[in-house]
Parts: sequence; structure tokens; C-alpha cells
Amino acid sequence: MSKHILVPMDGAPLSEKALEVALSENDDAEFTVLHVIDPADPGYSYPIDVDVTREPLHGSEAWYDRAEDLADDLFAAAQETADDYDVELETELAVGSPARVIVDYATDHDIDHIIMGSHGRDEESRILLGSVTETVAFRAPVRVTLVR
Repeated sequence: MSKHILVPMDGAPLSEKALEVALSENDDAEFTVLHVIDPADPGYSYPIDVDVTREPLHGSEAWYDRAEDLADDLFAAAQETADDYDVELETELAVGSPARVIVDYATDHDIDHIIMGSHGRDEESRILLGSVTETVAFRAPVRVTLVR
């Protein structure tokens, strides 16, 4: 029976590294990459640095369209990484509070393991855990591996 591994990705370097770790250390597993559009935090939903004064109005239809387009780009890049391991990824896009969505997804979809970046900032940050990661680590119903 293969494991089902969830890799939440926000476009930060550590989420990309988490995907590489997941793929390299887990033969014969199923992988789902989850990206969450956070309507409460306009910067979180974009996997790139944004200038919120120049982007579409937060919460507008154009903003959601842009967030979905950027998620498609994130999923394409994740699949390119997975291609190196001859793995086909399942991708999921959700809207909501990232930590809550990740925990609920793991609960509702028979996830065996979550592998995620320790925080969404650059790799040189001295912060140990980001707020999303901390919440997932303490509330997830399954094993969580944090990649730094």
C-alpha cells in the first residue's frame, strides 16, 4: 500500500525544497501539491513578490484570476520538478486560511504524511517556524516533516 503525501506549496524556496525532499525520499508514494489562496492576506496567495499597490484590487475577480494564474504556474513548476523523479503529481487549489485548509485537506483525503517548508520567508531567515507551519505541525492528524 503506497503512502499519500501532501506537499503544501506557496512558491517560497523552502516549499520547493520540501517537494524535492518528498520526491527524493519516498518511492512509490502518491503526491498531492496543495496551494491555498488566502483571501485575508493578499501577499500569501502569490508565489512571487507582489506590490499590492500595483496588483488588482485585493478580493476582486481580477485578483482571484491573477492568483489562480500564478497557482497554475506554481503547479507547472512543481510538475517539472516531479518529472525528474518520473512522478505525476496531483494538484489542488483551495481558498481559505492556509493552515486550516492544509489540516482539513489532510483529514479529509486520507493523507499519511505532510512535508512542508518550515516557513515562507527566504531560506536565510532566522525564524524557526512560520505561523502556518506552526499551526499545521501542532494540529495535523498525521506526521509532519518540516524542511529547512
